[in-house]
Amino acid sequence: MFAQAQFANDVTALSPGQWQWNAWLNAKGRVIAVFALLRYGDALRLVLPDHNAAELGDALRRFVFRRKVTVAPRPDLRVSGAFTSPTTASGARLAGDEAGGLELDYGTSALPRTLRIGPTAAPADAGAREAWAAADLRLGLPRLPASQREQWTPQQLALDRLHAYSVKKGCYPGQEIVARTHFLGKAKREPLLLHVPVGVDPGAEVQQSGRAMGHVASVAGGESRLALAVLPLEREDAPLEVAGVATTVEPFVEGLAR
Repeated sequence: MFAQAQFANDVTALSPGQWQWNAWLNAKGRVIAVFALLRYGDALRLVLPDHNAAELGDALRRFVFRRKVTVAPRPDLRVSGAFTSPTTASGARLAGDEAGGLELDYGTSALPRTLRIGPTAAPADAGAREAWAAADLRLGLPRLPASQREQWTPQQLALDRLHAYSVKKGCYPGQEIVARTHFLGKAKREPLLLHVPVGVDPGAEVQQSGRAMGHVASVAGGESRLALAVLPLEREDAPLEVAGVATTVEPFVEGLAR
């Protein structure tokens, strides 16, 4: 199966009518994209928080070779979200259909959200999109702009929190590095959720006691800025600073694994 050979999670474990978190890595085990992967009917659907569907499709098609598989965007479908509990969907189980709209349980009991995929979608303003992206970070879902793609391993982004990759299935790009890091216990960095000043962008340096400690991978939240920063596991018990301003660390909201 093409998807099984390319993506980091175990696609064969996905039953029809279910979805999972998944990722596409480069050969060095760095994350290109994180996405929701749905098995609907005879097809797989990717919901891409950050990537342009046509561009990612072009990149994937370079690896199709002679396989009988079609990779194409679905411009007829729209995605929308709401900060409410789903009507029918639960956990990894989808509800509905594409004609009337698919429903995904995209949150937790502490932070409920519903994602809908269908032929129509309610318009969302910039504030709503920022609030959604901030909730993604609170739930441990990295939002990777182009500058942060192919920079981080799944372990550095704590994608195990989402069950978004496998260390037991067969080969996929970067699998050897991911498995070696897992089984040898050599993951030396972790993501932290920080409050940062307005104007901080992905790639910004995080300092502690005047020394560079790591970098910001994701930023969201409008005036109340949240950042996902990747930092060493071993560090001092001293304040962290971004752009010369002391930050506070906030716990992640657990429960988004699927």
